[in-house]
Amino acid sequence: MSVAGVVREWNAEEGWGVIDSVETPGGCWAHFSHVQVVGYKELHAGQAVELTWETGPQDGYSFRAVTVTPR
Repeated sequence: MSVAGVVREWNAEEGWGVIDSVETPGGCWAHFSHVQVVGYKELHAGQAVELTWETGPQDGYSFRAVTVTPR
């Protein structure tokens, strides 16, 4: 099931960022390979997204994205 989220930060150079949602308190780590767009896969702070996620530690976060789709 996907949930609504907002990109907190995105490091385009390193290809990862953090997405905030009610379901992932503290933030959800996301990698560019999980972004569902054609072409260059980049997100921007403040951007609305839909995401699916899983629990598991990743770089200090308790959640990591499985798919991220810009809204």
